[in-house]
Amino acid sequence: MTAESPELPLAAAFPDADREQWQRLVEGVLRKSGVTQATGAAAEDALATDLQDGIRIRPLYTAEDGPAALGHPGFPPFVRAGRPEGTAVAGWDVRQRHVHSDPRRANEAVLADLENGVTSVWLTVGDGGVPVAGLEATLQGVYLDLAAVVLDAGADFTPAAEELLRLYTASGAPLSEAVGSLGADPLGLLARTGDDAKLRIQLEAAARLAGRCTAEAPGMRALAVDALPYHEAGGSAAEELGTSLATGVAYLRQLTGAGLSVDDACRQLEFRYAATADQFLTIAKLRAARRLWARVAEVCGASPAASAQRQHAVTSTVMMTRRDPWVNMLRTTVAGLSAGVGGADAVTVLPFDAALGLSDAFARRIARNTQSVLLEESHLSKVIDPAGGSWYVESLTDELARAAWAFFQEIEGAGGQAAALRSGMLGERLARTWARRSEDLAHRREPITGVSEFPHLAEPPVHREPAPAPVAGGLPRVRRDDAYEQLRSRSDAHLAATGDRPKIFMATLGPVAAYTARLAFAANLFQAGGVETVQEPASVDAESVAEAFARSGAKIACLCSSDAVYGEQAAAVAAALKSAGALRVLLAGKPGEHREEFVAAGVDGFVHAGCDAVEALSSALDVMEVA
Repeated sequence: MTAESPELPLAAAFPDADREQWQRLVEGVLRKSGVTQATGAAAEDALATDLQDGIRIRPLYTAEDGPAALGHPGFPPFVRAGRPEGTAVAGWDVRQRHVHSDPRRANEAVLADLENGVTSVWLTVGDGGVPVAGLEATLQGVYLDLAAVVLDAGADFTPAAEELLRLYTASGAPLSEAVGSLGADPLGLLARTGDDAKLRIQLEAAARLAGRCTAEAPGMRALAVDALPYHEAGGSAAEELGTSLATGVAYLRQLTGAGLSVDDACRQLEFRYAATADQFLTIAKLRAARRLWARVAEVCGASPAASAQRQHAVTSTVMMTRRDPWVNMLRTTVAGLSAGVGGADAVTVLPFDAALGLSDAFARRIARNTQSVLLEESHLSKVIDPAGGSWYVESLTDELARAAWAFFQEIEGAGGQAAALRSGMLGERLARTWARRSEDLAHRREPITGVSEFPHLAEPPVHREPAPAPVAGGLPRVRRDDAYEQLRSRSDAHLAATGDRPKIFMATLGPVAAYTARLAFAANLFQAGGVETVQEPASVDAESVAEAFARSGAKIACLCSSDAVYGEQAAAVAAALKSAGALRVLLAGKPGEHREEFVAAGVDGFVHAGCDAVEALSSALDVMEVA
């Protein structure tokens, strides 16, 4: 630049690129890779990804996909944040959950958390937690004027709330300065238990608590709108949001009917959502939730000041695995980051061993330090709505909000949240969603690291003391690893009974370069079901395979090589394996034009990318267990 010429940005030196140019580049890559010969928009569409709720993620987003106006943090529709300052001043509330039923041990864990970075505690009380009478011992030494307490007391929410309020008064701290949540959630309890015999009484009791909090403890919220039961039953992000809206509306009706103003009723609700390792979906879900609730509050007549949704995000139990639980640290880190970026007011990172029982001190330390790193070292809370303005995030937020609103309207059309639960409409809808997702998990279209992908059979299992059983009887609780956990349990039973895991002989054919890729694929697949893979140092052929198979001690075998080598050797080797006593012979790869020949020679099935891994593993274990 010269002194006479104006300073131009670097981008000005390059010509503008348009979408058509980008599509032509995509066409060339797809054509060379053999994926498709499509051109233009069709080539771009080949790179799109389908999510649940009918949402389709495109490979490229531009300014045309962004919102007309971003809005401002702390102002309706609150997409960018519920408060003008977001979490930039003090960070979000680091809230840890405690499920010990022994008040003494629960107290030790609570104090350790509060002394090491946690800012509020979330206590399970009553069934599955400390008894109401043990609440005082559990909170012994806790400064109630400094640390917020959040209750999850199920059917015991009234006595638990009364006891907590008594403890506030006894501590000498003014009740008017108390902060936290009493956690009354009658509809969530109905979802968990399926028992609606006392629903009306519970709703009335929750309304009385809300009235008392409004009058005496305005910093306390009486009701929790907990969407976790629907997420944990297999629901999608839009279904989780839709059920939370329907529940929130039902509570508004109850509270205003009991005499509270709409503003006061809104201030008595705290919404709880799941944060998953799908970071962008989690970010969009929390942003969409605030937008949707702002619209509900507006229609109900609430003032803008009372319309901001108070959010508590909890790392998903559905994503947590019981095998290779150490990977859960990575999942919860991404989920916690997503919750913070999404603008949650409070975040709970569950310990990595939470799926195994009562977490130990190390696991709780890692959970709270995960948030400490995000807040203190990564300074994540210092930027308000860091995802705001991203064309992709804004588009995803909008699509998710529209899908959730449609489901909310469907629930309202069915008579509301309670009616949808009683009729089974909601349970059936969630079951269908989970069935579709289970198909993706079974076919490994949704991989689970350490479970369905890259399992480690020799890793010692992690054992924990059993946790109190949660309430049951209503919606199911699912996990992504359920099907594979059942397979691994069958393998464990075989190991306990025989001293060895079920084995499969990997018959590698031809040169190393020919069989390596499919050997790695097949070994990964079979180990996901707890099946140990055995192979010879060198490849085998029709003459040597029988002896090698006998040495392996296996009862079934899998051929591994390239399509070209299969055409030359697979039929003969399969026949030799059957003659050697193999109860089942599989082939890694798609059969192509040789299917009939391979089947006639003794090949019983084919395993390949996209196959039903759970069915293939289950049938293989059936044969080995019979043997």
